[in-house]
Amino acid sequence: MPRFVLIGLCEPLSDENQAAFDEWFIDQHIEDTTRCPIFVRGTVYKLAGPHLDLETKSGYLSLYEVEAPSYEEAEKVLNAWQADSEAWEGRRTHLATMEKHGGSIPMKINGSGWYEELKTFEGPAAKK
Repeated sequence: MPRFVLIGLCEPLSDENQAAFDEWFIDQHIEDTTRCPIFVRGTVYKLAGPHLDLETKSGYLSLYEVEAPSYEEAEKVLNAWQADSEAWEGRRTHLATMEKHGGSIPMKINGSGWYEELKTFEGPAAKK
């Protein structure tokens, strides 16, 4: 089965929205999305610093590993999953948190996309 990653670049709407972002996105959305049946793993990263003094595009990066026949099928399954308010027991809490913070997602999305895995290499630290 092909493997894809869904990468999202995002950040809070403002400093005032940091707590809502943390509660909704970091504490709930990553887990909620990762529970979609075709998802293998979901991880969120916070920018720690630039690489080679290059411009950074976002303060946070979400990375979801997915196994699906195609990225189009993965998108279809994910959209159906996210539209189902009863998909899993935590979905109601996740939706209630969004409502608590004004009914919309408390973040700005700077970019997102599906990437198909072509090759993977493990480094020396993977053997530890």
